[in-house]
Amino acid sequence: MNAAGGLFFGLLKGLIVTTLAFPFAEYWWFYAGFTLFILALLAADLGLFHRRAHAVGFKEAASWTVAWIALALVFNYGLYQYALWKFPQAPEMARQLALQFLAGYLVEESLSVDNMFVFVLVFSYFRVPAQFQHRVLFFGILGALIFRAIFIALGAVLMQYQWVVLLFGAFLVITGLRMAFGKEQQIQPDKNPMLRLLQRLLPVTPEFHGGKFLIRLQGVIHATPLLVALLFLEVTDILFAVDSVPAIYALTNEPLIVFSSNIFAILGLRSMYFLLAGAGRCSMPWRRWPPSTPSIARPSPWPGNC
Repeated sequence: MNAAGGLFFGLLKGLIVTTLAFPFAEYWWFYAGFTLFILALLAADLGLFHRRAHAVGFKEAASWTVAWIALALVFNYGLYQYALWKFPQAPEMARQLALQFLAGYLVEESLSVDNMFVFVLVFSYFRVPAQFQHRVLFFGILGALIFRAIFIALGAVLMQYQWVVLLFGAFLVITGLRMAFGKEQQIQPDKNPMLRLLQRLLPVTPEFHGGKFLIRLQGVIHATPLLVALLFLEVTDILFAVDSVPAIYALTNEPLIVFSSNIFAILGLRSMYFLLAGAGRCSMPWRRWPPSTPSIARPSPWPGNC
């Protein structure tokens, strides 16, 4: 091999990130099993625990929040134990992988705070009844899981090259500077281009029809305000994913860790929102707020007997 060829392959090797501990070709079975497990949890959530539409209270939301966090921590411990078994000569590597999952999970949870405020905005703007909010968030989270999986798969391919990592890093810095020093812009759901496209394709009913997203009226299929709210949440999550997925890839180059930490963080997002909303509704017996008042705008004393 001549000097030019050696220099070329040396530069190419420098652009490629280190070998993965969990390559997809060897761990495709984990992705398949993990996805089926998550779908089973979601099916049980909607078909068993929330078969009948109801407003999620503070205690119920708190229980689900603890359950989702505990499930993520159990998975984290299982990942650590498996890595110890898989790499017995490198216990420090197992510890690092477990810490990467935990860091990714915490980062995604912190970045998801923005989503909860979007939930409040959308539900208040479209006046979504409390008993149907869980249904909207269920399908919203389901769509978010699909789009996050696509983004993570693309990131796994692109993040193999250091120049892509630097590019996304610069993008995150620019985004942070715009948020810190840019002018505050009011969010207007009615001007969202996807919602305008939906209104061109389907007529939208001004009233709700139970928990239905679509309804046939006089032989014509109409979209309900629930579908409009769901579409807005999906579009917003895609925009948030552009920031959150590269942020976790900055912590680890393992797609398996990025995928699993993202999924667990998103699963707990609904219950955290209802926990926040329930804390706003709960008050002392002599201070009750009308249902039309946005939950996040109400005082949040200790819930007591809520």
